[in-house]
Amino acid sequence: MRIFVAGATGAVGRFLLPKLIRAGHEVIGITQNESKKSNIENTGSKALISDVFDREALRSALEESQPDVVIHQLTSLSSRNFWENTRIRIEGTQNLVDAALAVGVKRIIAQSISWAYEPGEGTATEDVPLDVLAEEPRKTTIDGILALERAVTEIPQHVILRYGMFYGPGTWYEPKGFMAEQILQRQVPATDGVTSFLHVEDAAEAALLALQWPSGPVNVVDDEPAKGLDWLPFFAQSLGAPMPVTLSNRNGWERGASNRKAREEYGWKPLYPTWRTGFTDSLRLFN
Repeated sequence: MRIFVAGATGAVGRFLLPKLIRAGHEVIGITQNESKKSNIENTGSKALISDVFDREALRSALEESQPDVVIHQLTSLSSRNFWENTRIRIEGTQNLVDAALAVGVKRIIAQSISWAYEPGEGTATEDVPLDVLAEEPRKTTIDGILALERAVTEIPQHVILRYGMFYGPGTWYEPKGFMAEQILQRQVPATDGVTSFLHVEDAAEAALLALQWPSGPVNVVDDEPAKGLDWLPFFAQSLGAPMPVTLSNRNGWERGASNRKAREEYGWKPLYPTWRTGFTDSLRLFN
């Protein structure tokens, strides 16, 4: 297939492009940064310069590419620009969907998150409603996710990948990443809140497999949702950081997510089934 990847140089994109090429697909990746074109081209993909906020430029890129599938992996998380990240989810996604529909694209795969579910007990499945009653500051994130997921359903075949919390190269959890730096400074308390993690390479593998998955949302998370009281001391030790402060509290939405559908129905098998080995292996790459 001819596949158009938005977010081709991001944390997931850098793993995804080589996987798509090895699978025999023709890949077109976009970047708004001329200096990153070579990162795309070095994978064997074609690189185009385009800005997701420029509707005409984006449509021109889609018209030139004539893809069979669009993969949406755009974020602005590396710079921690949360306002722009929400704008990407709302305005950027709609621009991408409109351009895709204009050139006849019938299938889209889009990055969402697995911690957008409403508060409750136990890990959330895809049947649990999203947290539409969230209050600020969480409301901004949820509004962005609601807009993103609503927009991509305009394309007939749409797979929404509700990813876990990313770790690995290019994420906040690499040694110089934001969360790692905060943990080194003991700024992150360990709580009862539950997180579902995901290595970025496993995220990329799911996006590749999703080319054949049925429409709808699917949680793409590892096998072991974990309380902060469990994962944070483990990560701190692996990082060589001091042990965190511990607090006995939890937000109702910090419940983790179930990967049963991805594993049992769709056959996805994570390379890193648990953060216990994933954190260690990931951090070892930087030593």
